[in-house]
Amino acid sequence: MRSTLFGLPLAAGLLFCAPVFAQDAPQPSLWRRGADLFDQGKLLATGGVSQVEGAGGGGLANWALISGYGTDNGIGLNGHYTYVGLPDYHLHTMGVAVGLFDRLELSYAWQEFNTRSVGAALGLGQGYTFHQNIFGAKLKLVGDIVYDQDSWMPQISIGLQHKENDRGAVIAFVGGKGSVGTDFYLAASKLFLAQSVLANVTLRETKANQFGILGFGGDKYDDYSTQVETSLAYLFSKDFALGAEFRTKPSNLSIAKEQNGWDIFAAYFLNKNLSLTAAYVDLGNIVIRNHQRGAYVSLQAGL
Repeated sequence: MRSTLFGLPLAAGLLFCAPVFAQDAPQPSLWRRGADLFDQGKLLATGGVSQVEGAGGGGLANWALISGYGTDNGIGLNGHYTYVGLPDYHLHTMGVAVGLFDRLELSYAWQEFNTRSVGAALGLGQGYTFHQNIFGAKLKLVGDIVYDQDSWMPQISIGLQHKENDRGAVIAFVGGKGSVGTDFYLAASKLFLAQSVLANVTLRETKANQFGILGFGGDKYDDYSTQVETSLAYLFSKDFALGAEFRTKPSNLSIAKEQNGWDIFAAYFLNKNLSLTAAYVDLGNIVIRNHQRGAYVSLQAGL
């Protein structure tokens, strides 16, 4: 006797019922589908760390990398806290960045710059603080830092950082022309996997004094200037990198000659959810104090 299902031949019955079974099969929850977007498919360390202004990069330099570990089918999200301790100043930065489909990065950072005893010397008061909001966007144009190993083409991105400082009156007093400004940049990053080396060059158009902490433009110069950020890192292993950065800065204010900054950093990626960066940083002169060298520590956590 031939097998039947609901009076039909078995094969035909199964075909007839398949749509019903498919509809009855458990579907992934909305939460599960949302969580799957955070696929973390990129290689460890290829999202960079959180740069001092909130974007994906090194400590001082902005890189072409898109923050997080989301692939072109996913999303990456991270938050960071950074502390810079100098002889006469302290800087605290915290923020969040999201990478969308390894193409677009959106970031926000909040900075608090404590003048400590310098504030009293300037008549502002002991521990006087500047605060700055930084809104960033970065778009990857061409290239891929991992998959373009067979060519010299780097990953190239363009971006901006819009900065809003809350101390307009003090900025005007020291010669600054504004408390709000926007930086524009073009970044190129290249990873040489076989040599375990990452190199980056960024060109930034900016009016910022001390990254915007002392406003934008000045009594000496009040126009955009082209500044350079460079980075070179060696990956000793998949989770540990050592490198150096150099960043030029404009000198727009008569109150002091602003000097370039550099750092030597070590980054340890515990996993794709947590990384720690430590550096020795030299920012040169800041207002009336020379030799502002000290420690840079940044903790990043993400999905």
